[in-house]
Formats: sequence, structure tokens, C-alpha cells
Amino acid sequence: MAGIIQSVFFILGALLTMLSWAIIISAVLSWLVAFDVINLRNRAVYQISTFLDRVTGPVLRPFQRIIPPLGGVDISPIVVLLIITAVQRFILRDLENALLRLVGYY
Repeated sequence: MAGIIQSVFFILGALLTMLSWAIIISAVLSWLVAFDVINLRNRAVYQISTFLDRVTGPVLRPFQRIIPPLGGVDISPIVVLLIITAVQRFILRDLENALLRLVGYY
């Protein structure tokens, strides 16, 4: 039972890490497009951008509605990354330890 709990929390942590990387890559890609370093007419760039928007959009949009851009800069990715980090470091770790104690692993 402890192995299952540890596996589930490992997968949750890995998914949150992948989401963090997707947010970072999406932000960098949007800057590159905004500064005309790359453009969305390139099919590969367009597909990558669309994929990242579909992955990160549902997480970022609620925060974008609440947090206004500061000087034209969207800071919602930073807020979401801070929340993901807090969830990984505190909530998931503590919840995993509590469940392991509950099943008698510790």
C-alpha cells in the first residue's frame, strides 16, 4: 500500500513539474513571438505554441482574469509557478507523509 501511495505522489509531482516547464516554455515562446524573433507562420512554431496554450491555458486563464497585466506584462505565469512550487514542496509532501503514517508505513 505504501508503494502505491508513493507512486501516486511521484506521478502527481512529475505532472506538476511538467506543467511548470510548459508554463515557462510557453512564456519564453510568447516573448520570442512578441519580439519577432520567431513567428507563428512557421508551422512547427505554431503547433508548439498551440499545444502549449492548450496545456497551460486552463491553468492560467483564471489567474489572468483576476490579475491585471502590469505595464502590459502578464504576471499570471509567475503566480501559477509559485503556487505549483508551494503545492509540491508543502502540500503534496505533507499529504504523502500523513497518508503513509495512516497506513502504518512510518
